[in-house]
Amino acid sequence: MTPIWAQAALVFGLALIAGLIASRFRLSTALVEILVGLAAQAALGLVGYEWIFAVQEPWVKTLAGIGAILLTFLAGAELDPDVFKRQWKEAAAIGAASFLVPSIACWAGAYYLLGWESSPALLAGIALAATSVAVVYTVMMEYGFNRTEYGKTILAACFITDLGTVVTLGLVFAPFTWKTLLFAAALISAFIYLPKITPRAFALFGGRPSEFEAKFLLFTLMGLGGLATWAGSEAVLPAYLIGMALAGSVGRDAALIRRLRTITIGLLTPFYFIRAGYFVSLPAVLAAPLGVVVFLAIEMASKVGSVYPVARRFGAPHKDAMYTTLLMASGLTFGTISALFGLSNKIIDQAQYSTLVAAIIGTAVIPTLIANRSYLPRHLLPRDEAEEEREARVEKALETSDVRS
Repeated sequence: MTPIWAQAALVFGLALIAGLIASRFRLSTALVEILVGLAAQAALGLVGYEWIFAVQEPWVKTLAGIGAILLTFLAGAELDPDVFKRQWKEAAAIGAASFLVPSIACWAGAYYLLGWESSPALLAGIALAATSVAVVYTVMMEYGFNRTEYGKTILAACFITDLGTVVTLGLVFAPFTWKTLLFAAALISAFIYLPKITPRAFALFGGRPSEFEAKFLLFTLMGLGGLATWAGSEAVLPAYLIGMALAGSVGRDAALIRRLRTITIGLLTPFYFIRAGYFVSLPAVLAAPLGVVVFLAIEMASKVGSVYPVARRFGAPHKDAMYTTLLMASGLTFGTISALFGLSNKIIDQAQYSTLVAAIIGTAVIPTLIANRSYLPRHLLPRDEAEEEREARVEKALETSDVRS
């Protein structure tokens, strides 16, 4: 067990460093964790100790996977059904534009500029078109946008984009079998009946130290995730759908959401984000940087060319539209999943995989960094409750001082 505890200590130590850097420079913690993971891999690689963090160990993959599932579930649970009904046209239009144009553009870049064969190029287009719900939701949560109609609309658009990624990947590359039908039937049943069962179960057995609510949700998410992978899909897909289905009940239970966030952000997502950065081999990228640069340039240009006009069409000012566009350009979760699917099924080789993953991680960092630095729509930020409470205390203290004087 000693190597396991040592690796866990390494991950949480890196997460602490990332948190301090993020706090000092007012950056997204998720993005800094990716960069810290990348820097750690490069530093340890220079001295030949990159094996210290075994990113492919089953326990590491399990913790990272559970973190991605819970983070995706929380993103779905934050969707307000009323907001979604009002803004579904905008969310659907932005989400569809975010997938269709970039997937074709990145496929063309891989095929015509980099000389990739048809199947690897198509996989690259699908992977790079994805938007990372995990990254976007983390950014939204840190700034408070997840509590606003604007933020919930973006999260809904992310779902549309990633649904296009999963469906296209399945139709083009994954076999459609009786397992797929069984998984679809189970997912539809859960989407319909869980919103009815969950509030009753929570009312009967919840509110106790045994944390029935958390265990019930974890059982449901892990069960559907296992069924998804068995059918050739991905575990994060049912997590987002179930989160959406339970947004009207679980999503409005602030105490439960806070407890789930503590588990997810504090324990699990450091393994996910740091592991993602640790996957990138800087020597390999520096040896052949053209592919990464081409993919980054095409992905960002195509996202701007497709999402920005749609956001403007729905009345967003320039700054808000650019912020939406750059967030929709942030890839990671489904992009890396698609790349790993391609490597496992021998659609792409190791060199293509390294190029693709490096580009995907670049899209998780660069667009979001630009968005938060240059286009953050501060007028849409919700008032921080703690700040309001502090201001109220200061005003009360001043009033008391005036009365005494």
